Amino acid sequence: MKQSGVIQRRLVVLLSIILIYFIALMIRLAYLQIFDSQTLVDRAESLWSRNLPIEGQRGIIYDRNHDAIVENVVAPSAIVIPRQVTDVDHTSEVLAEILNVSVEEAKKHVTKGVSIERIQPEGRKLSLEQVQAIQEANLDGVYLVNDVKRSYPYGSLLAHTLGFTGIDNQGITGLEYVYNDYLMGENGVWKYFSDAKGNFLPQFSDDYSLASRGLDMELTIDLHLQEILEREFDNAVAKYSPDQMIGLIMNPKTGEILAMSSRPTYEPENYQEYDQEIYNRNLPIWSTYEPGSTFKIVTFSAALEEGVMKLEDRFFDPGYAIVDGVRIRDWKAGGHGDQSMLEVIMNSCNPGFIELGQRLGKEKLFEYIRAYGFNEKTGVDMLGESQGIIFNPDNIGNVELATSSFGQGNSVTPIQLVTAVSAAVNGGNLMQPYIVKRMIHPYTNEILYEREPSVRRRVISEETSETMRYALEMVGAQGSGKSAYIDGYRVGGKTGTAQKAKDGAYISGEYILSFVGIAPMNDPELVVYVAIDNPKNTIQYGGVVAAPIARSILAEALPYIGVKPSEEQIEKKYLWTDTKYVAIPDFVGKEPKDIEPSALYKIEYYGEGSKVISQQPEAYSRTIEGGTVRLYLGN
Repeated sequence: MKQSGVIQRRLVVLLSIILIYFIALMIRLAYLQIFDSQTLVDRAESLWSRNLPIEGQRGIIYDRNHDAIVENVVAPSAIVIPRQVTDVDHTSEVLAEILNVSVEEAKKHVTKGVSIERIQPEGRKLSLEQVQAIQEANLDGVYLVNDVKRSYPYGSLLAHTLGFTGIDNQGITGLEYVYNDYLMGENGVWKYFSDAKGNFLPQFSDDYSLASRGLDMELTIDLHLQEILEREFDNAVAKYSPDQMIGLIMNPKTGEILAMSSRPTYEPENYQEYDQEIYNRNLPIWSTYEPGSTFKIVTFSAALEEGVMKLEDRFFDPGYAIVDGVRIRDWKAGGHGDQSMLEVIMNSCNPGFIELGQRLGKEKLFEYIRAYGFNEKTGVDMLGESQGIIFNPDNIGNVELATSSFGQGNSVTPIQLVTAVSAAVNGGNLMQPYIVKRMIHPYTNEILYEREPSVRRRVISEETSETMRYALEMVGAQGSGKSAYIDGYRVGGKTGTAQKAKDGAYISGEYILSFVGIAPMNDPELVVYVAIDNPKNTIQYGGVVAAPIARSILAEALPYIGVKPSEEQIEKKYLWTDTKYVAIPDFVGKEPKDIEPSALYKIEYYGEGSKVISQQPEAYSRTIEGGTVRLYLGN
């Protein structure tokens, strides 16, 4: 009896515990159903959901006229859902052949213990042929997802400046790197649901979070001017086989870079095929070398500004100058004899510039060298700018002063030189060079940022700059720069021939030949710099090699930007080998009996009538001496 009561009490306790547990369970279930149901659903969905990233697009890069230079193109990538692969060996073999990897490497992707395997880098941004091959293979568990990659429709054009992107569309070099945070778009995601075997669950709808595009960028570059520069460089490389070439076109009034190029070059889409030395060095802002006689613009303008000489002052050049017992030769054997200071720059006379350097003194000369921006970076908004190396005036003697005055001993970058020359001719202001003009919203086209021209400092006066324009126009018409002369256009400039230096010594027989051209000289719109390193099978003078290249560029560029021929052009000093041009009068409205024959050109009449109703070439244009003028008659 006593034992039976104990058993009953134990059953009551057990049933009470079960009842309490059941009540707690019901309360918990009620709580989960009423208050925490969404959390459970979210957890379940997280087990079934698969997130596949959708790559954002980079912003488009345009030239100043809003023509696209860098774009995006669709380039699908391959993914594998390993649990859906039905034939591992066959799938691995097919992928290995299409993606150009080993079968073992492909099998690692196909059998990897993940819900989604992205095959990279070989499976990223596939070619059209690879995409078609994967589609035709129809492999279980292998899918193509949309990706994008950078497209450079103009190939190597502006390659060093633009740079390129990596497999994840991140900028690696050039503007792509510098402005990566602005150009990079936001990634999206494709969310779908599948069971443990990777099979899609149709009862759940897919969810897309759209990717976005980064900001578009508009450059100061003019695509047509860039194409002119690139074409002339290709021609020069074919003709001279130089070690390197450097070119820059700048608006001297604003500091905007309109074109820049260098050789050797590369194609950004295939950068892996080139040495790092080629694609990592943007020579117009990175390369440093002795500028040669183009640097004489600095010395000449400083002497004018300081009043230590006038253009009409006389100087006798015996062919050399002796400085502290060191004989420094002129480039012309025997010298130029008696000449004016204007002729000193026209003839690029080294002893004449040594004289100017001595009159200025080292403190004053180097004050102007620094004011023109040498020995400091220009601050241009590009990657890899160098500073150059300029003598410390406290540590140099008269010989270094002498060589500095005509462009030897100091090293500068091309962009420093072009910026300095621009200051010498634009009225005396050293401008801040730049290449990014605007940042634009990709969907609204709202301009979010726009850069305005900026003056860094004044270097010389308006009056000195005006005199420099006249002097440099004389160089281009009657001096060492005659090879850049363009009939009908006021072109000025300065040649440069600098011996190459390596390990502190000059290399025998190797030169960097250069020319800086400015036009039109009454109101400069373009400064064109061309440097050609060690050209083969030619005379080693900047006026012979570099100046004609600059002439070809300017001859096409000036009409393109709207510069009209001028009647105030300084007449060229012709050699017997030069082609001569003559101006054509206006014959329209005249009768043939009133038109006198000319020894400079032939006249031919066409049609019938009493008066000239049109002519070819047009009035006030110029034609080759001895050419034909066609006059068309009518009533």
